[in-house]
Amino acid sequence: MTNISHSTFIFSILLIISTATAARFDILNRCGYTVWAAASPGGGRRLDPGQSWPLDVAAGTRMARIWGRTNCNFDASGSGRCQTGDCTGGLQCTGWGQPPNTLAEYALNQFNNLDFYDISLVDGFNIPMEFSSNCKRILCNADINGQCPSQLRAPGGCNNPCTVFKTNQYCCTNGQGSCGPTDFSRFFKQRCPDAYSYPQDDPSSTFTCSSTNYRVVFCP
Repeated sequence: MTNISHSTFIFSILLIISTATAARFDILNRCGYTVWAAASPGGGRRLDPGQSWPLDVAAGTRMARIWGRTNCNFDASGSGRCQTGDCTGGLQCTGWGQPPNTLAEYALNQFNNLDFYDISLVDGFNIPMEFSSNCKRILCNADINGQCPSQLRAPGGCNNPCTVFKTNQYCCTNGQGSCGPTDFSRFFKQRCPDAYSYPQDDPSSTFTCSSTNYRVVFCP
């Protein structure tokens, strides 16, 4: 009986692995300017207006993100810097970007084989973004840079208050339930209702889908 149960368990695991497939992320630049797209995992690529980047991501990937960098200058070897979203000083990102940057975040094939995805402004905002699947289109297309409160303004973008003030009130560093909405987070939420406006903004900002591909659009 033990051997049968063990075999059944192994078969179930193999079935789950075999049915979990890579997801395709089509990253498109519809801005009127060049965006240096970045992905972790994935690296980076220059996208002139109208260009796209197909990115395949392995099943089970988690704590992943895609974002855009602006006003970059790279040499022939791919070394250089960006005004917003810079990552490790290179075209090919090996880490996360520096705020402010609008983030498309996701985790694939998690609980009940669901994908979890969101747009986050917890690292601030630099480029309008769409993050969509066949389940839900998330959009953050407001003029946040132009309307940014003076305390949060940054070259090329708008900081989240956590980046500026670094306190629990804005960063939720003391754990779940230790912080709530603020006037600054409401500024972001009013303009992008489906996006994370502060770290514990989960109920209205996390979406799920399964067995699908995704699209990330800069300046939708």
